[in-house]
Amino acid sequence: MSEPAPLPSMTDKLPQPKLVVLAISIVAVALSLFQMYGAGIEPLGLFYQRSIHLAFVMFLAFLMFPVFGSNKKRGVLGWAIDLAFLAGAFTTGFYLSFYLDEIINRAGFWSSSDLIIGVIATITVLEASRRAVGLGMTIIGIVAIVYALSGPRGALPWLGEWLPGILSHRGADIDRLVGQLYLGQEGIYGLPMGVAATYIFMFVLFGAFLEVTGAGKFFIDMAYAATGKKAGGPAKAAVLASAGMGSISGSAIANVVTTGAFTIPLMKRLGYRPAQAGGVEAAASTGGQITPPLMGAGAFLISEYTQVPYLDIVMISIFPAILYLGTVYLFVHIVALKNGMRGMPASELPDWRQVLKEGWQFILPLGILIYLLVLNISPMRVGFWAILSVMAVAALRYVLWYFFVAPQNGVKPSHDGLKQAIKKGIAITIAALELGAKNAVAVSMACAVAGIIVGVVGLTGLGLKFSSMMIAFSGGNIVLALVLVLIASLILGMGLPVTASYIVLIVLVGPALSNEFGIPLLIAHLVVFWYSQDSNVTPPIALAGFAGAAIANANPMETSIQAWKFAKGLYLIPAFMVFNPEIIEGGSIQIVLWTGFTAILCLVAFAAALEGYLFDHMDVISRILIVPATVGVFYPDLKAEIAGTIVLLIVLGLNWWKGKKNGPTPSVAAN
Repeated sequence: MSEPAPLPSMTDKLPQPKLVVLAISIVAVALSLFQMYGAGIEPLGLFYQRSIHLAFVMFLAFLMFPVFGSNKKRGVLGWAIDLAFLAGAFTTGFYLSFYLDEIINRAGFWSSSDLIIGVIATITVLEASRRAVGLGMTIIGIVAIVYALSGPRGALPWLGEWLPGILSHRGADIDRLVGQLYLGQEGIYGLPMGVAATYIFMFVLFGAFLEVTGAGKFFIDMAYAATGKKAGGPAKAAVLASAGMGSISGSAIANVVTTGAFTIPLMKRLGYRPAQAGGVEAAASTGGQITPPLMGAGAFLISEYTQVPYLDIVMISIFPAILYLGTVYLFVHIVALKNGMRGMPASELPDWRQVLKEGWQFILPLGILIYLLVLNISPMRVGFWAILSVMAVAALRYVLWYFFVAPQNGVKPSHDGLKQAIKKGIAITIAALELGAKNAVAVSMACAVAGIIVGVVGLTGLGLKFSSMMIAFSGGNIVLALVLVLIASLILGMGLPVTASYIVLIVLVGPALSNEFGIPLLIAHLVVFWYSQDSNVTPPIALAGFAGAAIANANPMETSIQAWKFAKGLYLIPAFMVFNPEIIEGGSIQIVLWTGFTAILCLVAFAAALEGYLFDHMDVISRILIVPATVGVFYPDLKAEIAGTIVLLIVLGLNWWKGKKNGPTPSVAAN
């Protein structure tokens, strides 16, 4: 067992004064402790939890992100603006907590102070979102507010005259809108903020403790030890490691820049083109957002919207996640075989026995997490105990090293050494508390603005109007409806993070998918959630692809195209859910096994057709035949499904025979 990892640097990259850095640390740690208190010691009421959480988060956003950008000093004007917004964050966040009983008693008959604070709160939320999430999110929020005020009875009656007939509504005045957005349960403090202030934060904090204590390195080393010797080993390790870490971190982009720093250079060295290496990492990291248990906060949101238990969401998401990651893994394997790549030398790889010996303790928190979820304990409480288990495991790991391993290397236990160990443990704990809070800022602000959009949708009836338009444009054809959802998700993804994109989309198209097209409610939510991931890997706005390109020193657009190719499961698997609901809803064992087999077969064939290789180079006719055969498997008719399956088996069987006859592709020299 080696010495535990050193304390990571928590210094901000921003050119911030020392007092601001200190203030950020204090607020971040206070937020994490507040969340720990509410999760494990004394649960708080709805408005208390959400309003105080948002106040802390907005405080962090204004401290971490100066008004004129990160590369400029605030100056007098900047500080004046930021202090005003900091005051707004404090006032609006704690106003509800201080006067909650009075506000409830005058529900619907708001005082002038209620309305003024509500207006300030809305403006403050939008500005904090602009800094933490991006301008796109803020613009969409503003457009939603302007739309709500447009109409004959609204504050902007003249603007309502410009709205198309299907989008017109009576309009809302300022009092009604503020009541909806700030003083009610369907706006800023609605369901999205509720999930962000409870489940999401605790699991983000759990991920921060894993990262700080060295668990991340342990899982990456295990992935390398398991796959490094195989063809395209580093790329395969990237798929496993990125999916594992991404499922906990909650951010595809953050995962690319962390695990990608290790995996991308190794992939390039092995022979992958820079764009391919960046694309593989982006596609794999995106897979983390659909992989249980966290699913980038998606599992919690889906559970709340559908009222399906969280554990059930996790269980039914395992097979689709395996299908997606298996598809990315297969693409990596095909590229490696096609180019004659070999694995890494054993001397350059970690030994799995040694890795497991040194880091087996990190498996315990995940086991505890799964065990508590199976007991049907609240995910918020589960997150609390999971964090405590990580802290206990880290302490145990250090004790084992200090008292048993270190003495063998000539380092004897001492009173001073023990004091230093305790100080280091406290420092690591504070670092994790700070990191978790910082990592949660973006998703919490995205959920706050998403709450504004959801509130406007409920106030204006936009959801029903959007559903009517979708039915009209698709002509009742379910395939066209899915294409429209896909296009809408891509457009929204240009300005919204995944979580916010899912919330907005499901509010708008969810009723139509379930009520008009007959898609089961849970599958409709899963489809929308999966499609909401495409902005990470789909040009022209492929954020995870751009992050991968930066590390790989590759062309961003070329890298994005590669990521889009490797992530094709994002489009095929949701469609398979719709036309073969058995993989989600279950059924007879024969049907479930048959559906699972055809799903795997289709994805293998599709990957082979795109890459032009499986066991050997694939001719044009074979690649063309795969397309109608795949459509036949997807088509909800048993005869077409069987015919398509037979064609795919014949095509892949002939390719296997050809590969066996010709032998392996000659190896290429590593870069």
